[in-house]
Amino acid sequence: MTLTWPVVAAVLFGALLHASWNALVKSSRDKALDTAVIHLVGSVVALPLVLIVGWPDAVAWPYILASVVIHIGYYIALTGAYKHGDLGLTYPLMRGTAPLLVALSAATMLGETLSPLSWAGVVGVSCGVLALGLSRHALDSPRAVGFALANAVVIALYTVVDALGVRASGNALQYVVALFVLDGWPFALIVFLRRGGAVALPYARARWPVAALAAAASLGSYGIALWAMTKAPVATVAALRETSVLFAVLLGVWFLKEAFNLRRAAGTAAIVAGVMALRMG
Repeated sequence: MTLTWPVVAAVLFGALLHASWNALVKSSRDKALDTAVIHLVGSVVALPLVLIVGWPDAVAWPYILASVVIHIGYYIALTGAYKHGDLGLTYPLMRGTAPLLVALSAATMLGETLSPLSWAGVVGVSCGVLALGLSRHALDSPRAVGFALANAVVIALYTVVDALGVRASGNALQYVVALFVLDGWPFALIVFLRRGGAVALPYARARWPVAALAAAASLGSYGIALWAMTKAPVATVAALRETSVLFAVLLGVWFLKEAFNLRRAAGTAAIVAGVMALRMG
């Protein structure tokens, strides 16, 4: 398996989609409800797709069910991080730590070995991503940092599980559609029960057009990533996908009025260098 330029381009586009729906969640007044509505709409959107692509083989279902459970923890940690910290702080922390964990896990669980240049690329992307997020503000937001770092572990866990699952399935589209059909319901039910129907239902009716766009972005982003993991090493795809932080930082600057400084410029340069190393490795 090698990382070709078409795969790079696809994963970069998926990274933009991923950053976009995360920015929508961060900009909302109720992070948990928005996350719940987005992924519930995603489950509904995925239902008709099953009629087109079909269900995955039985061998994939243990991985899909495990991933659904893991994603509940992901959504809880995600909303906690965005509740207590800026997008420009929490998103890089979550996404920058995960590739290193994925690379270590892939080496042991998937038997993948990276070249020294590829390892340099993984480290470069991760360091650049972390540079975009780490600041003095991190010391003032310990709860945001805690949620973000916990979520990095969760991200690495579901990435490896889904990489194993999609390879066992042999069909990335069937796998991701089945995952999305099931994925939105558990967390949405938890949030709706906590908020109550009087709060949750009017909010969902008001936000569903935005949620539909975010759900499509989420489905497209993860579908691209899982497809790429059938074409290239999981660790390199996971690292490349975290270039979404670049898009998140820009979205945060443009739409959420967050600051862009020399440290973030250096982080951007490190990410670009890391991407080139991944491709050449």
